[in-house]
Amino acid sequence: MNNISPIDKYIYEQKEEYQHLLFKVKEAIKKAVPHSKEKISWRMPTFYDEKTIIHFAAFRHHIGVFPGSSAINHFENEIRPYNASKGGIQFPYHKEIPYDLITAITKWCYENGMHPGK
Repeated sequence: MNNISPIDKYIYEQKEEYQHLLFKVKEAIKKAVPHSKEKISWRMPTFYDEKTIIHFAAFRHHIGVFPGSSAINHFENEIRPYNASKGGIQFPYHKEIPYDLITAITKWCYENGMHPGK
């Protein structure tokens, strides 16, 4: 794993049973912003293009996606079935993860110049 991206490295460090879900989240984000760059920021996989677009992370019982409060407000109806905070959404491992929604949120964040913290 010499020439591995920082996000792939992060995913491979997570529980094996959840790695495929994390890779699908990564794919959903890249689908929205294929030209984005990857890094680890705040100990989370982060996609950016001049500014941070979105973060995600593995937790004990869920995947957290962190698009920022403006996106949370904009997608309030779509994310209603999930636990959400001011800037993040929790997608439990035991439920179907809405990858198309993650793509839509990421695209909205990019197109509207939003980034976590806004």
